[in-house]
Amino acid sequence: MQQDKKECILRAAAKVFSRFGFKKASVEEIARDAGVAKGTIYLAAETKEDLFYQTLLREVRAWQAEVSRLVDPRVPADQLLEQAAVMGMQYVEERPLVKELLFGNVHLVLPDWTDRLDELRKLGRAHTREVLELGVSQGRFRPDLDVDEVATLLQDLVIATYVFHNRPVPDRAERLTRRLQAAMSLIRTGLLVQAPAHVASSDGSKGEGKRAKRHDARE
Repeated sequence: MQQDKKECILRAAAKVFSRFGFKKASVEEIARDAGVAKGTIYLAAETKEDLFYQTLLREVRAWQAEVSRLVDPRVPADQLLEQAAVMGMQYVEERPLVKELLFGNVHLVLPDWTDRLDELRKLGRAHTREVLELGVSQGRFRPDLDVDEVATLLQDLVIATYVFHNRPVPDRAERLTRRLQAAMSLIRTGLLVQAPAHVASSDGSKGEGKRAKRHDARE
């Protein structure tokens, strides 16, 4: 099959699966949306399940390509990590299929495809692993990081932030972003090779110095 025709089918499949979900989406509807015969769909995929998987793979690859454009080795990795996390959450907002994959809902629909779906989730962490490895090579992140485990935890953080704060309130997207940025700020301190010895207070002075002055005053 020509690649452009297969791409057209996968685009149509993404629209139909996003609108109806896997169970209610029909191959006939996908074929109609793609402007091809139903039989042509089975030249692109062996089964409806295979078509769904290929559609998910396309969506995740598109996500990775978009986030990877952020990664600039000249930029501090801790800054890139926060930007990638925020972009990832925004992407989940716009791509229902990626959201269903990351939230584990697709695993419930296709239990026989668990291993392959887990690989897709792992692919969805590729940019995070890339940034973590960059941070180690920059000398900003601890060299003993378990990159795969940390990437998995950060992916879980994005999902949890979305789940627990995804309420229909004014400025919802902005609130989600602020909460994720606050969480990432705390996490970055643990990733850095050495946390700052003195934390500045709100007035810009050093906390240690203020404690020392208070101690002197008591004496």
